[in-house]
Amino acid sequence: MPRPIELTSAAAEPGSMAARAYNALRDRLVLLEIAPTHPIHEPQLAEELGVGRTPMREALKRLETDHLVVSYPRRGTFATAVDFHELNYISEMRQVLEPLAARNAAANKDPQIRQELAGYLEQIDTLDPALDQRSLLLLDVRIHRLIYKAAANKHLEETLVRLDNLVTRIWCLVIDQMPPIAEHISEHSALLRAILDGDAQLAARLVSEHVAHFEQALRRAP
Repeated sequence: MPRPIELTSAAAEPGSMAARAYNALRDRLVLLEIAPTHPIHEPQLAEELGVGRTPMREALKRLETDHLVVSYPRRGTFATAVDFHELNYISEMRQVLEPLAARNAAANKDPQIRQELAGYLEQIDTLDPALDQRSLLLLDVRIHRLIYKAAANKHLEETLVRLDNLVTRIWCLVIDQMPPIAEHISEHSALLRAILDGDAQLAARLVSEHVAHFEQALRRAP
């Protein structure tokens, strides 16, 4: 059976309180559920997520490093603006780093990683058309994050997760003018198969085409 999509919540994520707060807030910021430039209400969010002030502040420090929030002295912390002009720089880096990650992932024989990749492949191939927009977006994000994890290079993984978060925010800004999310997700099917088959060259080519196709679709949207 395909694995169900698990929505991020402080109760569901493993790790420390700060890590759980970070993961939950990161998804809200990436999906623009906390609107760009809006203030971060720390006490309210801490209560919602069931964490204390210290874990919340640690989470916000990490999110600032990710360029998802920005803090101003005596003013507070705010969600960063979404700058469509950053797409040039983000895509330039992704075109170099995504094929590297795909090649590394194709060489990864870790059985747990391969099982997770196969689970996502099955989920794509049996995608439920009734899934809501948030679930589809999270599915896309988590497929990317797993491929980056499979690359087995923490510096490459951290960089690509940060870039994917930023480009997903741009996507969410114009999502009503973009092709259906399910069509975009379906492009991952061939990529995951290439990775599972150990075909590094094909995986690198497919992800390069995927990044280019996505950038072109974003540019046609505004």
